[in-house]
Amino acid sequence: MQKIAMLLLVGMVCSTAKAASPRETVEAFHAALSKGDKAAAAALLSPELLIYESGYVERSRAEYASHHLDGDIAFARTVSSKVLKQGERAEGRMAVVWQENETTGMANGKPVHLFGTETAVLEKSGDIWTILHVHWSSRKEK
Repeated sequence: MQKIAMLLLVGMVCSTAKAASPRETVEAFHAALSKGDKAAAAALLSPELLIYESGYVERSRAEYASHHLDGDIAFARTVSSKVLKQGERAEGRMAVVWQENETTGMANGKPVHLFGTETAVLEKSGDIWTILHVHWSSRKEK
């Protein structure tokens, strides 16, 4: 029952979550994480989502939503992240958005200061961009 409710909620949000560009879609995803809006974050992800992070793989939006999304929301709500550099390239129905970022704050009672990279591959269906693949990597401040 909970999965059905989540799918219905994602469908409703998808129908209203139209970002004008791939970069805005990625920004909207991060904003949803920071706000703690699980449905809005999931709505920006393709059902065929593939996430690579620290050698681990999540192979669908459903897998990510049921395992890792809550942790990403908890982390994003307690830290501040700023984009240092960002780029975008779109051709037809596919796009890539890449960024370098710096994250600071407290997480689980410990100070955080990380430098990260993110590569997101997006796919356009109609006038809606969704995130198809994300690769995250980070390192501690030296």
